[in-house]
Amino acid sequence: MRRLRIAVGILAVMGCYTLQPVAGQPLPLGVVVSLGLNDAGRAGMGAQMGPEIAEIEGRLTEKDSDAYVLAVAQVRLLRGGTQVWAGERVRVKTEFVTGVSTKRFSRAKTAIVSAAAISVVVLSIKQGIFGNVAGEEKKTPPDTSLTRCKLGVGTSPAIV
Repeated sequence: MRRLRIAVGILAVMGCYTLQPVAGQPLPLGVVVSLGLNDAGRAGMGAQMGPEIAEIEGRLTEKDSDAYVLAVAQVRLLRGGTQVWAGERVRVKTEFVTGVSTKRFSRAKTAIVSAAAISVVVLSIKQGIFGNVAGEEKKTPPDTSLTRCKLGVGTSPAIV
């Protein structure tokens, strides 16, 4: 039961997010954004961040008409994969950006993933995958490979 409570607690703090495009809306500082880069952006940011960057995700720390300044959390690459960053500040010129999206909490996705995860945990406990969770006695199965038997009076046990 303890493991089930821990699993449910972890699920309660986790959540699914979606990226939703921002069109002409002013962005508040501190919001998590994803900036899609064009070819000029990949070339311009290549020396600082690497050549195959598709998107940069991070917390918006500054914004003016010329650039976005992000505390970068991760970078998505053109050929798949991500690179995790530790909040380094990066200035991205607006001319390098093809699109801006914000990260928003998705109740529907979170509910579906949570229900599926809870089902897996419950089934695992029910099937005994996590071991002796419900306080069941540990029983030795009858078909073990070691069986002790007495061969006769006064003889020592043999392993068959």
